[in-house]
Amino acid sequence: MEETGQTVQETQKVQAEQIGQNEQEGKNVGMPECETMELIMESRSENEEFARVVAAVFASRLDPTLEELDDIKTAVSEAVTNAVIHGYRGQEGKIYLSATAWEKERLLSVTVRDEGVGIRDVEQAMEPMFTTCPEDGRSGMGFSFMEAFMDRVEVVSAPGKGTSVTMKKKIGR
Repeated sequence: MEETGQTVQETQKVQAEQIGQNEQEGKNVGMPECETMELIMESRSENEEFARVVAAVFASRLDPTLEELDDIKTAVSEAVTNAVIHGYRGQEGKIYLSATAWEKERLLSVTVRDEGVGIRDVEQAMEPMFTTCPEDGRSGMGFSFMEAFMDRVEVVSAPGKGTSVTMKKKIGR
């Protein structure tokens, strides 16, 4: 038993020495290179506002301008609205919101995912003015807005398997 205790103490001593050395070299010890957040919410239109606020608060760690925060909130709002209206067609389901912030790179990535009906032709769906719900007065501009307000938008989808929209934005160019 005593050998194990000594080994633990020696391991702790080595770790402490490494931490001290890393701090002297200016390395971020114990700090992750990125921070992440995940949220699961019901597929309800009221949650669109909730999702945009959560994304904005999470993004605030990168010290964005008010304009950048508005861009992020608008893009997230469009993605969540698409999941509610097109992904689940107003039916019950879950929407998954996740975000990653890389402080050093000042980069934000936000993903909105559903397990709804999916998109048969993603390229067509991303064309301005295309909508699967013209009878509801939908403009078909959701993806266009996402692309306008974020630096990069990637959509992965398959019929019957849902849709994942990942949006990235560099903060403070």
